[in-house]
Amino acid sequence: MNFVDIFYYIFIVLLFSAGYACWKGAPWVPTRKNDVERFLKLADIKPGQKFYDLGCGDGRLVIAAAKMGADATGFELSLAQYLHTKINILLSVIPAPARGWSALGGKAGIQRKMQRPWIPNQVGNDIIKIKFQDFWNVNLSDANIVYLFLMQGVYPKLKTKFEKELKPGTKVIVYAWPIEGWTPIKIDQSSNSLPIYLYQR
Repeated sequence: MNFVDIFYYIFIVLLFSAGYACWKGAPWVPTRKNDVERFLKLADIKPGQKFYDLGCGDGRLVIAAAKMGADATGFELSLAQYLHTKINILLSVIPAPARGWSALGGKAGIQRKMQRPWIPNQVGNDIIKIKFQDFWNVNLSDANIVYLFLMQGVYPKLKTKFEKELKPGTKVIVYAWPIEGWTPIKIDQSSNSLPIYLYQR
């Protein structure tokens, strides 16, 4: 097997996984970078809250949530985007307080903060997790905040899943299209931007 054959097989695997991810939820169309701040404002993340991104793409929302102190998890079925996210996490720097170190008391806490006040993330660390997994098979009952930017066609099924699994008070933040049958508690929309809908169970 030569290099061209290897490249061909890798391409086929990546193409297949991208197609499968599209069929299960949506093709990769990232949340605009300028809209990340809008998301954070709506989410109003508190340290330690469980945040799930259903179809995390390049991981920008997961990383942003982690920087605010969330226990952030992203789910992705496209192998290319999964690997892309892993790299982005490795290249990101999370302030120590976001990792909960400021809550550590006593000498041990001080020592840990002095030793590693700012560190690059490591894949699979304590507050950022990226899973090559189908979120349809994941129980979301412990979520505090759920974010999604998917095709409208999956919303009815997703709405049923949310109503079955999400606990009262869970925030659901939806980019671009509303969830039919639910009334948002807030809609963030400005000129030249897509709407972001905030729901609460």
